[in-house]
Amino acid sequence: MNALLQLTRIVQAAAQAEETDDQVRLIVEAIHRSMGVEVCSLYIAAADGSMLLAATEGLDPRAVGHSSLPPGRGLVGRVAQTRHPVVVADAPAHPDFCYLAETHEDEFRSFCGVPVVRAGAVIGVLVVQSREPRLMSEEEQAFLVTLATQLALVLPTEPLASAGGSNTLRRVRGVKGAPGTGIGQAWLCDTVDLYAVPDRPCEDVEAAIDEWRQLLAQVSADVETERRSMEQELSEGVAAVFSAYQMLLNDPGLRLGVEQAIAQGNWLPGALRQVVHHYAELFRAMEDPYLKARHEDLHHLGNKLYQAWSGAPEHRPQGIDGPIILVGDKVSVSDIAACDPQRLAGIVCFSGSSLSHTAVLANALGVAAVMGTGKLKGVDNGVPLIVDGNVGQVIVHPSASVRREFERLQYAEQALKGELAGLRDLPATTTDGVRIRLLANTGLLADISPGLANGAEGIGLYRTEMPFMISDTFPSEEDQVNTYSQVLAAYRGRPVYMRILDIGGDKPLPYFPIHEDNPALGWRGIRFCLDNSALLMTQVRAMLRAAAGGEELHILLPMISNTGEIVAFHALLDDALAQLTEEGLPVRRPPVGIMVEVPAAISLLPAWAKRLDFVSIGSNDLSQYLLALDRNNPRVAGAYDHIHPAVLQEIARIARITRETGLPLSLCGEMASDPAAVLFLLGTGVRQLSMSASKLPRIKWLLRSITETEAADLTGRALQLDNSQAIRTLLENALHERGLGRLLGSE
Repeated sequence: MNALLQLTRIVQAAAQAEETDDQVRLIVEAIHRSMGVEVCSLYIAAADGSMLLAATEGLDPRAVGHSSLPPGRGLVGRVAQTRHPVVVADAPAHPDFCYLAETHEDEFRSFCGVPVVRAGAVIGVLVVQSREPRLMSEEEQAFLVTLATQLALVLPTEPLASAGGSNTLRRVRGVKGAPGTGIGQAWLCDTVDLYAVPDRPCEDVEAAIDEWRQLLAQVSADVETERRSMEQELSEGVAAVFSAYQMLLNDPGLRLGVEQAIAQGNWLPGALRQVVHHYAELFRAMEDPYLKARHEDLHHLGNKLYQAWSGAPEHRPQGIDGPIILVGDKVSVSDIAACDPQRLAGIVCFSGSSLSHTAVLANALGVAAVMGTGKLKGVDNGVPLIVDGNVGQVIVHPSASVRREFERLQYAEQALKGELAGLRDLPATTTDGVRIRLLANTGLLADISPGLANGAEGIGLYRTEMPFMISDTFPSEEDQVNTYSQVLAAYRGRPVYMRILDIGGDKPLPYFPIHEDNPALGWRGIRFCLDNSALLMTQVRAMLRAAAGGEELHILLPMISNTGEIVAFHALLDDALAQLTEEGLPVRRPPVGIMVEVPAAISLLPAWAKRLDFVSIGSNDLSQYLLALDRNNPRVAGAYDHIHPAVLQEIARIARITRETGLPLSLCGEMASDPAAVLFLLGTGVRQLSMSASKLPRIKWLLRSITETEAADLTGRALQLDNSQAIRTLLENALHERGLGRLLGSE
């Protein structure tokens, strides 16, 4: 068989296996069979550097999960240490050979081991052995090296669950969803899955469509009931996240799409699956992480509709005493609403991201959450868990000592939260009198209230894409006026920076698909909007009408790279103001600024000063464009750090230019909520920061605990350094020295 075909089949089989041990077993079996060797084994690196026998064909299977080599010991340890293949004809005669009696490997002579490396770290060693004392051929070695490179993409980094008993402590890494520590017992959210529904013929189309309309009304009422229940138990701000469900339920694209699928002959559940999956996949394919995460909202809603149709009982935690950790593939808002808020200690999602609605709600509730852990094998109802949202890990079956340590951390977090609550209505003023304005980022009506609850002084970035993404046509001017009016009314008397539609090749509309080879550098942002000036005119008119002459509205222009784009927008704004004035509506010209995301904009800022009212640094995109790194690409994300000397030098340059030209400067993105980065930004002269609502209290505490003079000194020192780690060490040490180490989750 062709080696490439063998390789493809092995990797595909591994990638499709649902369980980690099945994945490993398939790999080992396939290599053993295809190479015709007596032994094929896979060792996986443990946290302490030892190499655990994870699977084998040829050695004693009873050693799997129990037999391990200490760090650096044996030929396997040599492979791991050198990160280079080791090939010997007579392994027992080699000075590094370490015999593991429980494996009964003494009858095998030849040895060929290759490292499995991911992100520069050895995560495993792949070994083949044979009875005959021979050197593996160059072709065999090349095949194993190639396979090991591919396996690094699909193998887990965690040791297998079979490494110990079912009650052995295990740490599983995920993605930080919401900060904090949760200690409790697992409760599995075993909801139905719409995506598993098959297609079936519809026996009565009219009856099915009528049933679908009744189902929409029923679920809409259920969502309203859940919203009210959370308002009673908690607060209106937290329960407001349910408005996103209502917005989706009222969307004509969902309603008419399902009706059309039924009319084409599919039964109601199949039609619902077809439409929900279609729209969810459109979101999933987007590069923008915020919009990408919205596919989960559609899946959640689809499951809720199907659950109501099937009559399946909803998740209600019971039979467990004490704090509860909700665990599931996609823990839904309804799952959270069904849980007693006094007992909800944490949330674990096998999939999802920090931008998932589940994470948004967890942040608003102050509940620790970890997303994207992958399926937690061996976790059933009642299993003790610790959810560490500060670093993004879940500890299964924690020992008594580990539990005590996290209880100490939990107490410290609660104490800090209590201290910070008193800062809500106080200004973010440094100890030497420098005032910083802190605003919130948002993109959904449901996200607005948490910002107010945490003391936001306005909205620093309102993403206007969402109404466009959940519709099957361009939203009308009236629809947009309604949405923007609610946002502006919620922050009456405070600035609201509305970014015009940032749609393009990387974020295609369902009804306006765009296909490009390099969407990040393609038809997006201001380029798309100016080319579709009728669409932009409708949006600008809606913004001006919603503002109704008030001073809250500020307009942000994304992806600006040349003067013509600014000139063209101002001309369109002039037309919109003239039209609305002629129509007798109260309007005023809002301040207009740009997001500095494209590096080319930096050099042109002095020339643009008279055309702009303010400047906002989009730190996420600017960092990615400067570093040519996609922070959402797991292959290179480890190299991404917004505290990179090149990024900091450019931000310092922007701050200097805006200071010289008198342009107000703000910054939004992850830098605004990174304590170390905030020290640097304060020292450069940035006086306005916009971040997620949950981060506002901590950043306010930091700013009220330091002088601007100290920050400026640190900034000057940071700008003399040439690597990210040295800069981060400098800034984080400064936080520790000033008693602010708790902001880093390390004290």
